[in-house]
Amino acid sequence: MRDLIMLLFAGLLGLPAAALAQPEAILFDDFSYTARNDPALSDNGWVIRTGEGWPGVPGARWRARSVAFVDDPDTPNNRLMQMTAATDGTKTYQTQVCQQRKFYEGTFATRIRFSDIPATGQDGDQVVQTFYLISPQQFDMDPDYSELDFEYLPNGGWGLPGHTLHATTWETFQLEPWIADNTNDHLTDSFAGWHTLVLQIMDGTAIYYVDGEPFATHSGKYYPEVPMSLNYNLWFINGGLIDSTEPREYVQQVDWLFVAAGMALTPDEIDARVAAFREDGTTFTDTVPEWTPPLETPCNF
Repeated sequence: MRDLIMLLFAGLLGLPAAALAQPEAILFDDFSYTARNDPALSDNGWVIRTGEGWPGVPGARWRARSVAFVDDPDTPNNRLMQMTAATDGTKTYQTQVCQQRKFYEGTFATRIRFSDIPATGQDGDQVVQTFYLISPQQFDMDPDYSELDFEYLPNGGWGLPGHTLHATTWETFQLEPWIADNTNDHLTDSFAGWHTLVLQIMDGTAIYYVDGEPFATHSGKYYPEVPMSLNYNLWFINGGLIDSTEPREYVQQVDWLFVAAGMALTPDEIDARVAAFREDGTTFTDTVPEWTPPLETPCNF
């Protein structure tokens, strides 16, 4: 009887019945982990980057112990992922956390806290605080490379002097000599504090939202071609460290992540979904299938 009802309802809508039965592909993470070595973190698809490599200061290390999970001082029983980047001008540590490479079109949202000043030490380093999707580049100027970035620079950089929030969508690039083929919009204002970032990637257009308001729309050749991993990182621009040996630390915090693969949801719809998960006590769910065939999740870009 249920199948008959589905067929009749689908016919009224002019849709195949399979479309009505298709389960939603959702990822929600409340980051309610006990510590960076909590087995649930890797079980849920997260990788903390270690080692060296770009972007950032040459010789900087990507350090696992720079990731922590802490109590939210503003909301009882809530936890936050906390990322720290540190330097004294001679030793530099950067931080990156990666989710699986299985995301292409859909809606990608996070609640994130940016900071304008270091948690400790002298201010002034050109630090980059991010939420983004990216694919590996197979070769210089690879036309199938895909990357879409939210990047907040509280101390300027890349030719701009002050607080700047960038939305950048990439066609491709070359490291040496540097060639960038991308499109960019930016807002020159302080974004210290908590913000909800939303990126809709659907039907040939990528739309970036901050706190419910769209501020960048990119399309054409910049639209992604291949599946991507989902990442947060916190790093220093090469040549952007202040001339000081005083230790300083910059902090970025994340409250939650929400992904609706293959669906374009509005910021209000996302807020409602997240509120519903929290109301029923769901701290993690992932029904986004692996890409076919499955792809490795490198955490080194």
